[in-house]
Amino acid sequence: MTRYNAALTEAKWQKTWADSETFTATEDPARPKYYVLEMFPYPSGKIHMGHVRNYTQGDVVARYRRAKGFNVLHPMGWDAFGMPAENAAMEHNVHPAKWTYENIDHMRDQLKQMGLSIDWSRELATCDPDYYGQEQKMFLDFLAADLVYRKESWVNWDPVDNTVLANEQVIDGCGWRSGAPVERRRLSQWFLKITEYADELNAALDELPRWPEKVRTMQKNWIGRSEGLRLFFDIEGHDPLEVYTTRPDTIFGACGMAIAADHPLADKLAQDNPALQEFITECRSGATTEEAMEKMEKKGFDTGIVASTPFEDRTLPVFVANFVLMEYGTGAIFMSAAHDQRDLDFAHKYNLDVRTVIRPDGEDDDYTVGKEAYVGPGKLFNSGFLDGMTIEDAKAEVARRAEDGNFGKKTINFRLRDWGISRQRYWGCPIPIIHCDDCGIVPVPKTEMPVKLPDDVSFDKPGNPLEHHPTWKNVDCPKCGKAARRETDTFDTFIDSSWYFARFCSPKSDDPVDVTATDYWLPVDQYVGGVEHAILHLLYSRFYTRAMKKVGLSSVKEPFDGLFTQGMVCHETYTDPEGNWVLPSDIIWGEGNKLAQTKTGELVSIGRSVKMSKSKKNVVDPTEIIDQYGADTARWFMLSDSPPERDLEWTEEGVEGAWRFTQRLWRTIVTGIENLSEVSGEPSDFSKTATDLRRMCHVSIDSIGHDIEDFHFNNAVAQIYKFSNATSAFKSDGSDGDVFALREALTTLVQLVAPMMPHLAEEMWQMVGKEGIVTDAPWPTAQAELMKENTVTIAIQVKGKLKDTIEVAKDMDKGEVEKLALAQEKIQNAVGDNAIRKVIVVPNRIVNIVI
Repeated sequence: MTRYNAALTEAKWQKTWADSETFTATEDPARPKYYVLEMFPYPSGKIHMGHVRNYTQGDVVARYRRAKGFNVLHPMGWDAFGMPAENAAMEHNVHPAKWTYENIDHMRDQLKQMGLSIDWSRELATCDPDYYGQEQKMFLDFLAADLVYRKESWVNWDPVDNTVLANEQVIDGCGWRSGAPVERRRLSQWFLKITEYADELNAALDELPRWPEKVRTMQKNWIGRSEGLRLFFDIEGHDPLEVYTTRPDTIFGACGMAIAADHPLADKLAQDNPALQEFITECRSGATTEEAMEKMEKKGFDTGIVASTPFEDRTLPVFVANFVLMEYGTGAIFMSAAHDQRDLDFAHKYNLDVRTVIRPDGEDDDYTVGKEAYVGPGKLFNSGFLDGMTIEDAKAEVARRAEDGNFGKKTINFRLRDWGISRQRYWGCPIPIIHCDDCGIVPVPKTEMPVKLPDDVSFDKPGNPLEHHPTWKNVDCPKCGKAARRETDTFDTFIDSSWYFARFCSPKSDDPVDVTATDYWLPVDQYVGGVEHAILHLLYSRFYTRAMKKVGLSSVKEPFDGLFTQGMVCHETYTDPEGNWVLPSDIIWGEGNKLAQTKTGELVSIGRSVKMSKSKKNVVDPTEIIDQYGADTARWFMLSDSPPERDLEWTEEGVEGAWRFTQRLWRTIVTGIENLSEVSGEPSDFSKTATDLRRMCHVSIDSIGHDIEDFHFNNAVAQIYKFSNATSAFKSDGSDGDVFALREALTTLVQLVAPMMPHLAEEMWQMVGKEGIVTDAPWPTAQAELMKENTVTIAIQVKGKLKDTIEVAKDMDKGEVEKLALAQEKIQNAVGDNAIRKVIVVPNRIVNIVI
């Protein structure tokens, strides 16, 4: 009994929990609810250590909240649509559904090995027609509520894969998978009106105090709210050119106009200008994201036409520029070189006039910029009626005059664009629309849902298999009965993950959600996942919740009340002399692990810690760790080594240390409970050592609870180490007080460790003689009186040097402390025959004797 057998114990308790449906949740209005959710995984085939860390953290919270009396919902599902399954179909000649469901089966078994407190009865997969059929119904609800539209838009087109690519999938102008040069095309696409909620999505971030500040900032930057001015510049022979600017104060410093390559004016001018058309083609094959545009060389093409400035009798050259996005503002800007670095660099490159119109305080009207633009505060000059004004006053004056003259309007602009949701792929949710030559766009009747994907598809041609299918797309129009065709695009997979948290509330409902259930469970009280999803997934989920509220599917407007973003799991890398990656298992370590060799005798270079990845051969298989050490050991290590928001360094030594503590804790309970008698009721007298142990016990209850609530898991682990050591070191004298204190400590220790190492805790719960399972036991209550320090240790100094210490009652009278200090033999020897001039007593800290 002195050695804990993880393999047998963990399997036993997992079966107990499953058989008794311990974690099956139901709505109970009489109890406070707590919804814990980790971002659901893509079924790639195997879980990795990042999954172990993510789901362990969420599980600790779920088990703790359960112990605190909450009705806990803690579900699991699979984000199962996407390109990897199609890639596997093409590479391994296997159907995406078969590949996906086999991976789900394997990963489910792996997750169950971890001992997670999951309600598996609510499991869902986004590729299941029962799920995506409800998604299709909700899309039609959004369509009826005017939250959906279809229009032509510019897209990134991969001519090899024959599909639209997101901006992030364009790498150096080429498709991320095919490597083919990407083309810009205009295609009819479906959009969701996320911009209708842009202001609300931005403002409501301030109402999410339990979200990390960095995530809220990232979302605000992505939404990109700005207050500016729309200005119209006259161009002879063309319609006025509308620009959006946040710096109308610099209008007198304007040196030129720049329009996007996709701007209608650019298209018009290129019709009889082959050189311009060639430049536009070059722009369309270049960078597509703002971040990439920031880094690329700024290029322009002088169109030969000029625009008239609104407040002066002068004209500005109009360029087509590769750094202007049609998707932002109006797709046109005026450049003010002296006060924007990008504009200044462009002006120098194309010999444009540089007019300085803002000077810093302390500079006179001879001030001019050099190689660096001036973007700080100051006063306007060289600016006509704006001279002498501050920047803010100048902005207001330009806006006033522009509005009075009907050539401008103050406006709020957003960087956020409507969400394009069309994808030319097979393995996604079919868009429930039928195209009829006579009736136009016709929704599929809800009675005919789900619109299922066909099973008999072929991937032997590039492009969308749904488009190539001989029969699937051919249907009769639901309105007129004539021959029509299905929409062959499928949804962006971000849609699948934008409402799954709501479906978990009622996964068997015949409607997208059961409103009674969503109103009970939502919002998610604690959401856990990677910071890489801080923008799109979270933003789309926030929009979807609002859209669901609009169509009557929910009463909440925010999906996640609390958010925690955990760090990555990293591992050292190892390379041989040729720079090839070496597996950790192929390494023989020297003394102190400072020397490493491969099994063939070659020296190995130890690299820096990097995120685990297959390409670097530093992936640790969680199944192997669990098989060797047990799930509780893996969980403990994930919680103990680093603050959870930081990256975790995976080390074999750390895992072995966690395993040793598991064994030590088991021995502490086994040996502590041996021959320990029962005590009837709480004794009135306790020895000093028993009192100290009880204080440690109740301090641990309090601090570990707060640490779990604050996601300070490593601090909670550190306190358990202290408490465990104190309990192990305690020697009972057999008195009722000592026996009571030890039994209380052993029982409480089991309860405090239960959220982190649940299997071990269940087994130890039986050892201490408790009925039922520890999973159902309430969290112990910390007694404030027992947490107080009743005694303090006071240092005694003579002539400023420490000579002795005494332990006294806390807040003891100064006179009594002085008497005790002077009575100590060491102090009497230090004082000797010297006269005592003064005794200074600092309560609860120190006694200083001046002789």
